[in-house]
Parts: sequence; C-alpha cells; structure tokens
Amino acid sequence: MQFNRGDKDNEFLLNLYRRLLYPRMVEEKMLKLLRQGRIGKWFSGIGQEAIAVGSTLAMQSDEYILPMHRNLGVFTSRDIPLKKLMAQWQGKITGFTKGRDRSFHFGTQEYKIIGMISHLGPQMALADGIALADVLRNQPHATLVYTGEGATSEGDFHEAVNVAAVWNLPVIFLIENNGYGLSTPKSEQFRCKNLVDKAIGYGVEGIQIDGNNILEVYNTINQLAMEIRKDPRPVLVECLTFRMRGHEEASGTKYVPQELFDEWGKKDPLSNYETYLIEQGVLTSDSIIDIKIQVKRDIELEVEEAFNEDEPIANANQEEVDMYFPYTQQVIQPNPSSIEKRYLDAITDGLDLAMQKYPNLVLMGQDIADYGGAFKITDGFTAKYGKDRVRNTPICESAIVGAGLGLSINGYKAVVEMQFADFVTVGFNQIVNNLAKTHYRWGEKADVVVRMPTGAGTGAGPFHSQSNEAWFTKTPGLKVVYPAFPEDAKGLLLAAIEDPNPVLYFEHKYLYRSLIAPVPDGYYTTEIGKAVKLAEGNKFAIITYGLGVHWALDYLKQYPESGATLIDLRTLQPWDKEAVWAAVKATGRVLILHEDTLTNGFGAELSAWIGEHCFSYLDAPVMRCASLDTAIPMSKVLEEDFLAKARLAETINKLLKY
Repeated sequence: MQFNRGDKDNEFLLNLYRRLLYPRMVEEKMLKLLRQGRIGKWFSGIGQEAIAVGSTLAMQSDEYILPMHRNLGVFTSRDIPLKKLMAQWQGKITGFTKGRDRSFHFGTQEYKIIGMISHLGPQMALADGIALADVLRNQPHATLVYTGEGATSEGDFHEAVNVAAVWNLPVIFLIENNGYGLSTPKSEQFRCKNLVDKAIGYGVEGIQIDGNNILEVYNTINQLAMEIRKDPRPVLVECLTFRMRGHEEASGTKYVPQELFDEWGKKDPLSNYETYLIEQGVLTSDSIIDIKIQVKRDIELEVEEAFNEDEPIANANQEEVDMYFPYTQQVIQPNPSSIEKRYLDAITDGLDLAMQKYPNLVLMGQDIADYGGAFKITDGFTAKYGKDRVRNTPICESAIVGAGLGLSINGYKAVVEMQFADFVTVGFNQIVNNLAKTHYRWGEKADVVVRMPTGAGTGAGPFHSQSNEAWFTKTPGLKVVYPAFPEDAKGLLLAAIEDPNPVLYFEHKYLYRSLIAPVPDGYYTTEIGKAVKLAEGNKFAIITYGLGVHWALDYLKQYPESGATLIDLRTLQPWDKEAVWAAVKATGRVLILHEDTLTNGFGAELSAWIGEHCFSYLDAPVMRCASLDTAIPMSKVLEEDFLAKARLAETINKLLKY
C-alpha cells in the first residue's frame, strides 16, 4: 500500500491515526460486550474505517454527511461523544432517538449528519435536496452521501444520481464496495466490472480509489469537495474495501472464502497506516502503546457511563405527540370579498400566494415548469418565479420526494406534485418511511407537501383514477387533507404549506374545471382537522369528503325533505371526531360515503370509531356507501356503476328503514 503524505505535517498524520484508531477500538469493545451479552446487535465496519474517517475529515464541519450503518468513523470524526452514541445504541432516553430506533438510524443537525433508514438507498435523494438548498442560497458547500455496492442495484441509486447530474448538484456519491451485500457476492449483484463505470451512463465524473488507504481517501474527497464547491456537479467515487466481520455479527462470515480474508487482511487500513507512520518517524512502538492505553481508558469510561443512563419511560400520549413536529396552526380568516373561480384556479392561486410569502418554497414535479403541469396548474410560474424554484423533474417520484425532505432538512419548504395520485406508488417508501417517521425518530421536521391529483369520473381507467387516500391515513406522522370546494382547496393548500409537517394534499381531477364557486381574495388558511356542516337535519347523517360531498349535495337537492345532516370532513388525518360525534348524537343514523373502494377504505375507520364511541346514540347500524372492490374501469358505463354514487340512494333507503 502506497501512502502519499504530500505537504501534510506530522501533526496532521498523527491526528489522522488517532481518528482511525478510535473507531477500531470502539468496535473491538462492542464485540466484547456482544460476547458478554451486554449488547444485542452490532454492525461492524472493521476493515472499512479509512473510508468513513478519511472522507469525513475531508469535509467542512458545516457540510452534511449521510452515512450508512457501519460508518462509525463518520460519527466519531465529527466528535460526537461516545457516551451519546452508546446511549443511542442501547436505546437509552439520552440517545438521539430516545430509544425509538437503534444503530445509526438517526440524524443530528448539530453535527450535520443524516442517518440512513434500513431501505439503504433513499438517503441518496435526501443528499440531492440538501445540495439543492445550498445551490439555491449560493452557499459553496458539498454534500457527501454513502451507499454500499449492493444498494447500487436499487432504483433509488439511479434516481438520485440522475437527478444530481441533471441539476448539477454538488454531491459526492461514495460507494463502499466491500464485495458483499449481506451474503450475496458482487458477482450476483451486477455485471459491470467496476461500479465506477456506472458514472458514464449519467454523464458524471467517476473515480475509483483504494478505500483502505486513508490518505488516498482523504486527498481524493478533499480535492473533489473543493472543486464542486466552486463548480457544482456530482461525482461518483467507488472505494474498494472489505469488511472483516459479518453483515452483522449474528450472520457470521462462513459464506466468504478464506483466501479473501487472507488477501484483505494484508490490506488492513489501520495496521498499514501505523507501519507507514513508524517508517515516517511519526510513531514509535512505545507511543502506539501509550495512545492505545489512553483511548481504551476513555472508551471504557464513556461506555460504562452510557450503561448507567436512564431507560425510556413509556408514555403513550407523548409517543403520539412526537409523531409530529410541534406546531399550532394560526388560522388566517378569509377576506369578505371573493370571486368566482374554478377548483383548479383556486389551487393555482394558493400556490402563487405561497410562493410570494415563502421565498424558500420550491415546487417540483414532472412537466410543471414551462409546460405548466399536466393540468396547467403552474402555468406561468416559471416566468414569475424562475426555474430554480419551479423545477421540472425527471420521471422519478422517489427521488423527488426524497429531495423534498432534503430541502426541508436544509432550511427550505417543498411542494412535490404527483402528476397523478396513482403514480405515488413509486415514491411510497419515501413518504411512509422517511417523511412520516423523521420527526418521531430524531426530532427533525419534514416540511413537505405532496400534491395528489386524484379520483375518477373522467374515464381515465385503472392507473389514473384511483382514490388512494387510505394508504396514507393509517400512516402515523402524515397529515391528509382533501378539499371538496374551491375555497377550501385554496385555504387548505396554504395551511398545508404553512405546516412544517408532511401533508398529503388530495385534489380531485374531476372537480378541476367542472366546479366553480366563490373564492376569497388574498391570503387565508382553512383549519386542518376541522370538518364543516353543509346541511342540518335530524333523520340521518352523511359523513363524506371529496367528490362524495357533491354526490351527497345532489341527493339533497333531489330529496330536500330527507332530513339529512351533511358533514364534509375536509381533513382525513387528523379528522374531526367532535363533529362526527355531534352528528351521530343528533341523528342516530349514519351513512359514511366515499369514492374509495369499500374494503379498508377510510370509511371503515370512521365506522369502527363510531361503533366504539357513539354506540349509545345509534338507532341503526352504521352503513357505508363506497365504490366496488375492483380496479377502476375506463368505460363510462362501467365506471359509473363502479362509483359509490350508483348505490347512494339505495343505501340511504336501507338505512332509513331501521
């Protein structure tokens, strides 16, 4: 192994050694504790420390790093106290996640480290968003994100690198190629000879280096970071390395041929660098012993202190509260003056006002820039706000949702448009596992709104018409709104953008141009979590939202003496339990109406809650009127029969017979 110290003095080389030694000795301590049964799990990075340590020290302290689960050297090189890390690993209340997650599944703004989730690839898109925020504020920063060779097979890798390439983002994508994804060798992971060759396909620079040579890692990352701070662009770096332990200790290493251990054992990053420093006169055998004695003493002290830290105390209410970033909405009342607007134009108006109020708001989506979006909602926005803030994206929903979270982490707001709500499946993981869980895990906001053009009625068939709000209403950490009128469409959108929590904003495509109603001028917000009563009667209650509101109104026009109370929920998470309770109490009969399919639609939750909490007020079973449990057909005749509206009058008659 050839080391090149260049102009680095002895003090620098010695500091590098201490930084490299420390995580190795921490790991050795962890393995002892594991054998003693004092800890339950450990992901070892022994043999790979030079990558984490060298690359971290090459970055500025205020630049973000997004590591993986065996990059202990990132955390120690950013000087996070071992006591704090140990508390995290042991699930103590003083850990970064308060016992809610283990390992390195956390972030910390104090140290500018954003940890990964178990799905491996998604954090690469977060790096894109973080870097984009730096570019937008003209901050000369680089962002460093790690991945393993196995995760380069994931779509998240492709999407993140491609977006960074298209947008010229200053991101260093660092691949730790240790030859195995758990037990699967690289020969069964990909066909290309070198992972760095993938850079060619994205039109970006690719560099392959010896990941066990700490000076080579440091010099390479340091040089690249300096370059891309001045000339923003992504770079792909493949670090060749090898882990000397199992994926985690329980999995063992029997699947690895012994000759690989023999070969890579000779390339150990610590022992080789130690030998080099002795040759350079920086270290002696005695000084090595002294350093190790001191490091061991420090480790022992902090580990034992962490074991004595308090365990979490279970508090169900606090757990629920901590799913969301602390925020109390201050409702801004609408002006008395209004103008007739289409549902679609109310959304445009809301976005326009939000862009004016929040200079740090970025809109992202397919075709939303000059083209104005598939439904022309952002038509003219690029002329007004520029392409930096109104950004066309490649077709990559996962990366764009992840970039939205990255923007939020680095001080921006994001509105992400799904061209159709159906397409959200491709970004599902980012929403339910990253956006939804970020605050609960480590206290960070996810200031992202995902716009969801949804619903049937236009003969668009199975892939452009789904009502999929129930996928998200059961996911803690998300808020879900669903306006039925232009006034609420504007007010709820502005409220969603104000809210620092992730909000799924459902907007019905059928209503875009078919519904015109008064919309107040200027900026106002509608209360999230507050239903509205549109009609009052004493015979039965209809509880609904979205297009279901208009089906119910049509029914009431046809049967004005029906005696119905009509509740438009407007928000599905959190939903207005008080309004529902009052409607049930006043009428004794309840019909839940929605466009989604019957089985496991949101109405099932409403029905269960009413049965549990309002049973004494009921004079009849709670009934649901929903769409068929099939995919949505394209034919107008079939679609009309599919939709709940076809069975509304029949279901009401059945309810009233009790």
